[in-house]
Amino acid sequence: MKNQLKYFVILFISFSITSTAQIKIGNTMPLITLKNNTNNEVDITSFKGKYVLVDFWASWCAPCRLGNKKLVKIHNEANTNKIEIIGISIDTDTNKWLKAIEKDKIKFTQLIDPNGFDAKAALLFGVDELPSKYLFNPEGILIAKNPSAEEIIKLIK
Repeated sequence: MKNQLKYFVILFISFSITSTAQIKIGNTMPLITLKNNTNNEVDITSFKGKYVLVDFWASWCAPCRLGNKKLVKIHNEANTNKIEIIGISIDTDTNKWLKAIEKDKIKFTQLIDPNGFDAKAALLFGVDELPSKYLFNPEGILIAKNPSAEEIIKLIK
C-alpha cells in the first residue's frame, strides 16, 4: 500500500510540473539560451522588438520537415525587420540536425536542445508533440500557439 501511495504522489507531482510548465497565451517568452548551427550561444529573448515565431522540430519528424518548407517560404517573403523565425530542434543527434538544415535550405535561426522531449526548452514551453509553434508579439508576449502559415502572415502584416 505504501508503494502505491508513493507511486501516486510521484505521478501527481509529475503531472503538476508538466501542466504548470506549459506556456499559455499571454505569458512572456521564456529565457532560453541555446547553441545555434554555428555553435554560438543565442538567447531567444534577444529578438524582442519584432514578432518571434519559435518552431520546435526534429530531423526525424516528417510533418516538421514539411513545415520547414512553409517556414522557409515565409522567411524568404517576410520583412525580416518585423519577424524572426527560430527553429529549436530536439534532435539527439547533432549531425542529423545539421544535415536536415542543409537539405531543407533553412536560412533562419536554428538552435538545438539535444535531449529529445526532455530538453529544457521543450519542458519550459510544454512541448508534447512535433511540430509545435509559438508566436510572440514584439513585446515578447505569446499571442498564438501552432498558428498556420496563413495566420502567421495575417498576424505580422
